[in-house]
Amino acid sequence: MNSDEIIKQKITAILVIEVMGRPKEHLIETLEKIVSDISNEKNVKINEKKIHEPINVKDKEDLFSSYAEIEVEIEEASTLSILAFKYMPAHIEVIEPEMLKMTAYQYGDILSELIRRLHKYDELLRVMQMEKNMYAKKLSQFMPKKDKK
Repeated sequence: MNSDEIIKQKITAILVIEVMGRPKEHLIETLEKIVSDISNEKNVKINEKKIHEPINVKDKEDLFSSYAEIEVEIEEASTLSILAFKYMPAHIEVIEPEMLKMTAYQYGDILSELIRRLHKYDELLRVMQMEKNMYAKKLSQFMPKKDKK
């Protein structure tokens, strides 16, 4: 097998997607949209879906939480990784197969995507930290100076 070959192997997994917000009807619409978006992903087939009724979040009067359980069938481990990065499920359970096979190229592809995302988040954090420092400096110009004794 050369390094350009991609191992195709049927993978069945359950994605649990959680949402929180208001009004509660909006959560169902949001989850339906996410399920629809996942079903339109290349090489993804939805076998089953269950969207749970929204419930009140404890100690929050008008805030609701809901989740969807989506069973997907795919043919490449990298596709499951893409779904994880794109839709950020709270939980993923691979049902079958018990053992996954992939080429070094496929594994490298998954790791490269993970690293790319981490670099993106690191960059965002650095920009936010610089902006925070800039705003703190500007705010300090308007604060009264304390006398040093």
